[in-house]
Amino acid sequence: MKLIRLLLASLAVTGLLSASVWAAEKKQGPVTKLPIPRFVSLKAAEANVRRGPSLSHKVDWVYKRRSMPLQVTAEFENWRRVRDQDGAGGWVHYTLLTGARTALVEQDLLPLYDRPDTSSPVAAHLQLGVIGRLGKCDIEWCHLDTGGYDGWTKKSGLWGVEDDEIRK
Repeated sequence: MKLIRLLLASLAVTGLLSASVWAAEKKQGPVTKLPIPRFVSLKAAEANVRRGPSLSHKVDWVYKRRSMPLQVTAEFENWRRVRDQDGAGGWVHYTLLTGARTALVEQDLLPLYDRPDTSSPVAAHLQLGVIGRLGKCDIEWCHLDTGGYDGWTKKSGLWGVEDDEIRK
């Protein structure tokens, strides 16, 4: 599936595949009509993660990290089923989420370059688990802003952005 999405993304970038065909490849959420799956981030400092989409369902755990990237995998009324970078998930009320995009560093001492080029100066080395605000992304690089530093890093070292995702 990942290979098919990568092929479709490259065809869309080159103009050989229309945007409408690319959009049709992804499912739409029944509530928001936004793509499923999609990335969001945690708006609240704490969020209960429930077994089902209602307050009557048991809380399995609590996310305690504002801005943490999460992937929405389903929608039901005011609830969103999400998963984190470890694949753990559950149902969260939509008011605890935001469409602001963030990414989690998955590689220790990930270099943050001044430009999307490994020969450009390194602005910082990011520790494993750092969260940054996601900016533009091309097929290989993403712009990240975190802890007073901003620059470009390899998309492969991040969680919270699709391999084939292009952000302008």
